[in-house]
Amino acid sequence: MDSLPMDAELWTRAANGDTEAFGVLFDRHARAVYNHCFRRTADWSEAEDITSVVFLEAWRRHGELSPERDSVLPWLLGVANNVLRNRYRAKRSYRDALDRMPAMSAEPDPADDIAGRIDDEHQMRRVLTAVNRLPLADQEVLSLCVWAGLSYDDAAIALGLPVGTVRSRLSRARARLRKLTASFSGNAQELPGATAHRQGERHTALRPSVEDS
Repeated sequence: MDSLPMDAELWTRAANGDTEAFGVLFDRHARAVYNHCFRRTADWSEAEDITSVVFLEAWRRHGELSPERDSVLPWLLGVANNVLRNRYRAKRSYRDALDRMPAMSAEPDPADDIAGRIDDEHQMRRVLTAVNRLPLADQEVLSLCVWAGLSYDDAAIALGLPVGTVRSRLSRARARLRKLTASFSGNAQELPGATAHRQGERHTALRPSVEDS
């Protein structure tokens, strides 16, 4: 049986207008992008929205990228980081405006797995309470290398940084997070577990994808 085409080949075909090739890339990497966005937001719905924006942006810019490695995931996660930064700035302005308005009750979520989703979001928010106290640069390298499981080289592509800078930032982030998460009785990787899902599937999202190097 023929082996599946590598990302670089699929991206070249997508750049020439092959929507099916782009669809294969979406199926291959959407879950990883989605989990990355959830880890940064602790909100299932927002993570899904951001994932859609990431792939729309990727398609809009499909003629610009020439993959340097076999996988386009580092580049997609770099796009996700940019979307998350913009989203954060917009939400902060929106929140300031809402603070000046009367509070409105939220409509209940009709999803069958509402209880599990809420538990996951609460757990992820507890983790982010500590993580969000880190500088943004530390948050990004931690989420890419520890949670998303990227290598130093791939994280450098996603962040547009030298590999040495990624290594030093990750070491600094882990040291800072250990102090902030002393109550978790572990290192920066041993944070409480949470699940992620897409289209009805659920699997571990918060657990680190790779062990310490």
